[in-house]
Amino acid sequence: MPKPTLTTESGAPVADNQNAATAGVGGPLLLQDQHLLEKLARFNRERIPERVVHARGSGAHGYFEVTDDVTGFTRADFLGSVGRRTPVFARFSTVADSLGGADAVRDPRGFALKFYTDEGNYDLVGNNTPVFFIKDPIKFPDFIHSQKRDPFTGVQEPDNVWDFWAHAPEATHQVTWLMGDRGIPASYRHMNGYGSHTYQWTNAAGEAFFVKYHFKTNQGVRCLSGEQAAEQVGKDANSHQRDLVQAIERGVNPSWTLYVQIMPAAEAPSYRFNPFDLTKVWPHADYPLQRVGRLVLDRNPDNVFAEVEQAAFSPNNFVPGIGPSPDKMLQGRLFAYADAHRYRLGVNHTQLPVNAPKFEAANYGRDGLMATRNGSRHAKNYEPNSYDGPVQTDQPLSAPLAVSGHTGTHEAPAHTKDDDFFQAGELYRLMSEEEKKRLVATIAGGLSQVGRDDVVEKNLAHFHAADPDYGKRVEAAVRELRES
Repeated sequence: MPKPTLTTESGAPVADNQNAATAGVGGPLLLQDQHLLEKLARFNRERIPERVVHARGSGAHGYFEVTDDVTGFTRADFLGSVGRRTPVFARFSTVADSLGGADAVRDPRGFALKFYTDEGNYDLVGNNTPVFFIKDPIKFPDFIHSQKRDPFTGVQEPDNVWDFWAHAPEATHQVTWLMGDRGIPASYRHMNGYGSHTYQWTNAAGEAFFVKYHFKTNQGVRCLSGEQAAEQVGKDANSHQRDLVQAIERGVNPSWTLYVQIMPAAEAPSYRFNPFDLTKVWPHADYPLQRVGRLVLDRNPDNVFAEVEQAAFSPNNFVPGIGPSPDKMLQGRLFAYADAHRYRLGVNHTQLPVNAPKFEAANYGRDGLMATRNGSRHAKNYEPNSYDGPVQTDQPLSAPLAVSGHTGTHEAPAHTKDDDFFQAGELYRLMSEEEKKRLVATIAGGLSQVGRDDVVEKNLAHFHAADPDYGKRVEAAVRELRES
């Protein structure tokens, strides 16, 4: 079978793709060589702005299958019947480093899912930890700046990292997660995923529930020590990417079982701590895990740029039966994520194949860069109209959230156990003696590099507040390292 003819972007056949046109043999290049200029100009524009966070990622296609009836809690159609399968695209990522960073590093991992449902795309954008460092989105840019490369030295600085944490006591719980044994996953296949935020489910009767998502890996949790990770990075900086691709190509399809914790909405106001606080977990004794289904990844992307780099996830992509909660961090992300994609990919990024819903979206959005859906002469670009354009349903996706009080920059309402340290202490006390030793050594290894004594003292106070033994051990280990 003959090969197709090579063409320019405009479709003209290319006569010679090995030699640029010149003024005579060995002469200078000619400006009229349209094929050369087009290739160089396109090459210069191959890269788009990388994500500010979650820049380095891997992804795969698969499906989600419902295994248990949850219709009593949500009217979401894709969760409506046992055995129902929905196509999914998943993206895993590190958070702090750039696109050129290494995989096996101590950093939270993004765990983002796009469900291509019959009612539109549902995006669940979480992490491999059930909590986060901060609880208010106004602190997020400052937090990320403290974790990124320093503007002067060009590298991540312990002084910046720990100085921010010193002024953010609510980070103590996540710091304990990150510095513990699960801080460096062995691969994307061997880590759990969490929605992290609290979301709202609404059933067909209009009853509202608050939920937390837990994706438990069926491969088993496997992690690396700091020494193993350093060795892995030296051998293969792309270890997680390579592992995911090769596993799926071999037919060893990774899977996760989805469980949810479900809180009736009426119980939220009187719960002993703020249930919408992203720095805290709901104890399973209060709200046990309930199985929903399983996620399976069984197909690698054909093109990493087109499908992984251009994949755009936004937590404001809900479907009927699922909605937001009053979680302030979630509320901030509802704007920030979609806006990041408008900047990186353009206002029409939802028309890219990896981001497009299963059916053609019907709305009055028009024009903009790279628009592929502009309507015909008969399609109006306003609503309401007297023609056949799409109309509203008058059916909210989720139940309304109650609000009260005065506008202003309020701190979160105080509940009986709303402090920043008790859950970090509970996590520490759950650890074995060997886990505690490794956690203390990891924290001390970073904190001992901080130059300012007051920053060290502020951080030590957080660990003392979480658990006296925790603080005592970290303080002793830091002192020993600083004196050596």
